[in-house]
Amino acid sequence: MADKYLVEPDVNFVKEIIRLGGDDVKKCFQCATCSVVCPISPDNKPFPRKEMIAAQWGLKDKLVSNLDIWLCHQCGDCSTKCPRGAKPGDVLGAIRSYAISEYAVPKWLAKAVNEPEKLPVLLLIPVVIFLVLGYITGLMNFSPGGEEISHANFFSSWLVDMIFVPLTVWVIAIFAMGIKRFVKDIHESAVREGKTNKDRVEAVAFIQALVRILPTILKHSKFSECEENKDRATAHLMVFYSFIGLFIVTNIFFVVLYVFQIHGPYSQLNPVKWLANVSGVALVIGSILMIKNRLARTDQSTSYKDWYLLGLVLGLGLTGMLTEMTRLAGAAGLSYFMYFAHLVFVFNLFAFLPFSKLAHLVYRTVAMAYAEYANR
Repeated sequence: MADKYLVEPDVNFVKEIIRLGGDDVKKCFQCATCSVVCPISPDNKPFPRKEMIAAQWGLKDKLVSNLDIWLCHQCGDCSTKCPRGAKPGDVLGAIRSYAISEYAVPKWLAKAVNEPEKLPVLLLIPVVIFLVLGYITGLMNFSPGGEEISHANFFSSWLVDMIFVPLTVWVIAIFAMGIKRFVKDIHESAVREGKTNKDRVEAVAFIQALVRILPTILKHSKFSECEENKDRATAHLMVFYSFIGLFIVTNIFFVVLYVFQIHGPYSQLNPVKWLANVSGVALVIGSILMIKNRLARTDQSTSYKDWYLLGLVLGLGLTGMLTEMTRLAGAAGLSYFMYFAHLVFVFNLFAFLPFSKLAHLVYRTVAMAYAEYANR
């Protein structure tokens, strides 16, 4: 006997999906073309047809806890082949955006990050924090002087870490709470739908599954299976690996500064500086290519959440490179200004990471690991 499911449509949820980029969800007439043409959809209960049904009916609970919305890489194959122009890829992207806000706390901040009118406030928050803490602690000097330009003389390394270390704890805590609920929800959903018969998620087996899917993520293998947006893979890889490179550089210099007490600026011949510069250039080029790709694909929906992230990434890369270039050129005032702007972009990208589209990096990784764990 078939399982019974009580349908409780949420009209507001449908409206939210439309607002977040799934404008054409109501055009779908369930022909299943999307599930047939998707190169990465599993044969057992393929997506995105069932997600399109649920979205049209406003079944929020069924979609937010759905593992498959994260397995979709929004390559665009389904949207291009859709005979009705329903753009399933964009609809799933909108559902993911909604799910990110749903799992993040506090909710008011998640809402603010995705509202364009709140952008000036979000940019102003770090400016106020920097200036107030800098004034109170005396760790910010607006007249650094000296023959050598050193950003630490203007914005002390102690002040940077006083702000960003607690910020790191904040981001990890928010993601930890969100992921705990996320894994619980997708596991319960998988049990209900017969995708797994395990009562609970086994931590060791899950971690082993995570390790197994890392090569797929690092190689971006799923992108190569798509046809419509295959050119997006290069730009995505450049940005992805530039962040990894900059993360490595930041941690190395953190150890060098506080363990070995070696203060910057560091020589351009330093191999770590090479990695920093290459990563910075890759970040700028990659983000520009992403923006170019977005502008060229007029057939795909692009919402504020997309431009917000792309703008932050490009701003982060440009201010970082200009900070370095103006320092080498001896333009002290301009270099210090660019460094301050760079820190503002870093703060915005990092502090609001659990609420922005970039959170998909975490949730999709967890979802792919769970799919591997549950033999999806």
